[in-house]
Amino acid sequence: AMEMSHDHHRNSSMLPATHPPEHLHSTAPSGHGHGSDMMAMAMTFHFSYENVPLLFSGLTINSPGEMAGAFVAVFFLAMFYEGLKIARECLLRKSQVSIRYNSMPVPGPNGTILMETHKTVGQQMLSFPHLLQTVLHIIQVVVSYFLMLIFMTYNGYLCIAVAAGAGTGYFFFSWKKAVVVDITEHCH
Repeated sequence: AMEMSHDHHRNSSMLPATHPPEHLHSTAPSGHGHGSDMMAMAMTFHFSYENVPLLFSGLTINSPGEMAGAFVAVFFLAMFYEGLKIARECLLRKSQVSIRYNSMPVPGPNGTILMETHKTVGQQMLSFPHLLQTVLHIIQVVVSYFLMLIFMTYNGYLCIAVAAGAGTGYFFFSWKKAVVVDITEHCH
């Protein structure tokens, strides 16, 4: 009986040892399949709406309806990107409105004293405006790469969505920026 239990123990200890190679083997074909799938990506512009990958492996466009939805989503993402860029500029300008005027007496000619005014535009590193700018910058970078990757699917519809969204976003958001810049230039 002792010998039999020992034999049983030996068998069970062998089982985990034979399991990992088998497990590795089972993942190999799927890994290879994924690789060949990536190679099959189109490298020329096309106007298809079947099997179009969109950023994530689960997001694949297979019907005209899905393509229309993706078009709208990408359009608004590009618009959001343009808006975000301009919003960051406006925020930076607002945070720098805290201009301090330092007046200091300077000896002038013939014993007179002139008051010289220095304008300092300060923004501290550990301040809320700067931290907000940092977070918005990260979002801007991520969105810009997303748009680049969407464009790199070479799908005509998605490329048009990126371009049209960016154009519309610029059209709606930048007129305000232009006016602000104009006013400040007149002030000086």
